[in-house]
Amino acid sequence: MSELAADGVPVAVTCRVLNIARQPYYRWRARPVTETELEHAHRANALFDAHRDDPEFGYRFLADEARGAGLSMADRTAWRICSSMGWWSAFGKKRGRNGRKTGPPVHDDLVRRDFTAAAPNQLWLADITEHRSTEGKLYLCAVKDVCSNRIVGYSIDSRMTSRLAVAALTNAVARRDEVAGCVVHTDRGSQASFDPGSSFARWFVTA
Repeated sequence: MSELAADGVPVAVTCRVLNIARQPYYRWRARPVTETELEHAHRANALFDAHRDDPEFGYRFLADEARGAGLSMADRTAWRICSSMGWWSAFGKKRGRNGRKTGPPVHDDLVRRDFTAAAPNQLWLADITEHRSTEGKLYLCAVKDVCSNRIVGYSIDSRMTSRLAVAALTNAVARRDEVAGCVVHTDRGSQASFDPGSSFARWFVTA
């Protein structure tokens, strides 16, 4: 707005076009944003971006993602920002009318503990595991064909995000010619449970 005023556009006209009152604008000019407020806004933006990409994440994972993006903060700071903005894990805070956690929506269990397949690309199993290395934690998501008992797709990353699971399934589909109708089965967990053995929801392969 200051640039517009310098170009000869009256403040009153700018405020009218933007549908804002002049008095709040002048009060804001008298008290500009502090460095602390600006830093808080940058941290909130980083947490929001991580939450938008992976809504199942809890605040600790969101803080890890924000730190990975270059915004340093303590887990407690991330919790305070997420709490004030209402950004919770999709699996952690929603409750039904009876007070119980509703849990994530998943597809029907088509396997029903029958882990057998008469031909390739009928049933795939997938899971995520955590490995420690000298450079930090690594997460591996693998997709196994039940018929051949072979790994048909995988992905590795330093963060356990939903992209890790999607990349593994995409890799498996690209390596197999005909996968229409194949059932991909995983447990009902999520990365947000902080359980390295948990993974993503059941999928149909329709590509």
